[in-house]
Amino acid sequence: MAEMASRKNVLTVASPLRLIFQSVDEWSVGRVDIGGRLKEMREERGLSQRDLAARAGLTNGAISLIEQNKSSPSVASLKRLLDAIPMTLSEFFSEVEDTPAPKYFFTKDEFVELSPQEIGLGGDALRVSLRQLGDASRHALQVLHETYPPGSDTGPELITHEAEEAGIVVEGIIEVTVGDEIRVLNPGDGYLFDSRIPHRFRNVFDGPCVIVSACTPPSF
Repeated sequence: MAEMASRKNVLTVASPLRLIFQSVDEWSVGRVDIGGRLKEMREERGLSQRDLAARAGLTNGAISLIEQNKSSPSVASLKRLLDAIPMTLSEFFSEVEDTPAPKYFFTKDEFVELSPQEIGLGGDALRVSLRQLGDASRHALQVLHETYPPGSDTGPELITHEAEEAGIVVEGIIEVTVGDEIRVLNPGDGYLFDSRIPHRFRNVFDGPCVIVSACTPPSF
């Protein structure tokens, strides 16, 4: 019954949102300043905290805590906030480059981390890693190297966005929910679905899971 209830908690602008926040001490150290970036994007679009809260189905206090880097939303919850601006996770985390010169090859250190989930408990803290290849805003394809430590997931809310996505499990085991279907995928297994269908990724197993995925058009 709990799983069925979770499926109903879908990310749509009209539905209420129940955020699960995780306290952090130094959210922006060594990573993108999530709170500052969100405030910058909100103010660029002429939105007050009250405006953004109303669009995303949150309280003013929740927006304030995020912008002060005192609370961090899950991947799904940040996606909900950015949909209300609107902008994609890729656009939110992309760095402004001085030159439009095309770049064809990337080392592993040049991937862009899109996941905001960090619980601030040191090196052993669980966090989902969504590392993007290049700047997806300049292309029609978004490629991610995803890592799910044991016990991690994309958030309690199911995600929806305008795209199609596919992926192959490289290592470990992952539970994937797409609409009313739930499937456990092993190494070598894959998925392909319309991203407008509510979906969620969850690692309820003992080891880490690694997935290489693609999304088109880039909307995550």
